[in-house]
Amino acid sequence: MLKKILLVLLAVIAIFLVVVALQPSEFHLERTATIAAPQATVFDQVNDFHKWDAWSPWAKLDPDAKITFEGPPSGIGTIMTWAGNSKVGAGKMTLTENKPNELVKINVDIVRPMEGSSTTEFAFKPEGDQTAVTWTMSAHHNFIAKAMCLVMSGKKMMSDIMDKGLANMKSVVEGASKT
Repeated sequence: MLKKILLVLLAVIAIFLVVVALQPSEFHLERTATIAAPQATVFDQVNDFHKWDAWSPWAKLDPDAKITFEGPPSGIGTIMTWAGNSKVGAGKMTLTENKPNELVKINVDIVRPMEGSSTTEFAFKPEGDQTAVTWTMSAHHNFIAKAMCLVMSGKKMMSDIMDKGLANMKSVVEGASKT
């Protein structure tokens, strides 16, 4: 009986390992929101890391996280590091490219809870008197990251977080334009 249980357990583990191995290594998510504000106003929310606290979905998860800034106050070369609770972990964001009012590209390096790197982009397109903001996240996942993403429904979790961040940004920008 014990031998059968062990064989079933080994079979389940083997199946899990095969399923993880078959997951794509490239991780890509894209979310879009439309904000009733000019491109320049929305672009400024992303291009200046000092403004992220007002809309970033991670800021609310640990209001006591230690945040530091390096480099210029905004634009290319701006760096933000953070260290917080288990929900936000620790890492560094570096703004690597921007095209005023059109694009912001950021390298994100996570050191805790699990090491990893990704590229995040925000694209801004006019839609009448509004701005469509598209937030993309791309990364290459190793076997462990693929397993964690599968077990924790990583794409769903990150999609929800990005949607919340865009909704927060919409609220901040549209609220500021009414005052």
